[in-house]
Amino acid sequence: FFFDAVVSPGSCFWTSYGARIYNRLQELMRAEYRARGFDEVITPNICSAELFKRSGHYQNYREDMYGFEVEGQEWYLKPMNCPGHCIIFDSRPRSYRELPIRMADFGVLHRNELSGTLSGLTRVRRFQQDDAHIFCREDQIKSEVTAALAFVFNIYELFGFEFSLALSTRPKKALGSVELWQRAEEQLQQALEETGKPWSLKKGDGAFYGPKIDIQLQDALGRGHQCGT
Repeated sequence: FFFDAVVSPGSCFWTSYGARIYNRLQELMRAEYRARGFDEVITPNICSAELFKRSGHYQNYREDMYGFEVEGQEWYLKPMNCPGHCIIFDSRPRSYRELPIRMADFGVLHRNELSGTLSGLTRVRRFQQDDAHIFCREDQIKSEVTAALAFVFNIYELFGFEFSLALSTRPKKALGSVELWQRAEEQLQQALEETGKPWSLKKGDGAFYGPKIDIQLQDALGRGHQCGT
């Protein structure tokens, strides 16, 4: 693979050999998703501003999104798959008996990263990720997060990656009540403690829509790179 800083900064050109490796990795992930009860979905690359206003990305993340106008309407390239997955979930009435519903997506994402922050494949503007979202009841959160962590550990250890774990909690700019955040953070913490692995606390570093467990991979020079969340 290579990059062309003039034609498309931060967007990788995969040659035929790179595409072979990429596709084999994607085949591995597809098989692992199926084995863990995930269903693959496909969502649009371009969505109206109305979707991102509903999700909160418009108010909280718009500066990092690529937007444009068509026929007097505001549109954006999707920076993440979660709003589209929510639309799929909301496309028909659901029963609690269906939960958990696990969706996987290899869709193309674009983020307006500053040119000075771009770095190889670790910080790019156009990328695809083995991305998934789980819709579950509140009493299923811990078990689903525990299973997701086991999934991540299995893949990272398969490739010999060294990594660290951190719990990122409610930031100043956040959606939802403090009580709801506290309940979610408690279940994430319990899942982390059950792994038996060391982890750290990153106060106020969660996403605006929820707390998260951040997983940093170490490169050959010992530098940390944010990957799984």
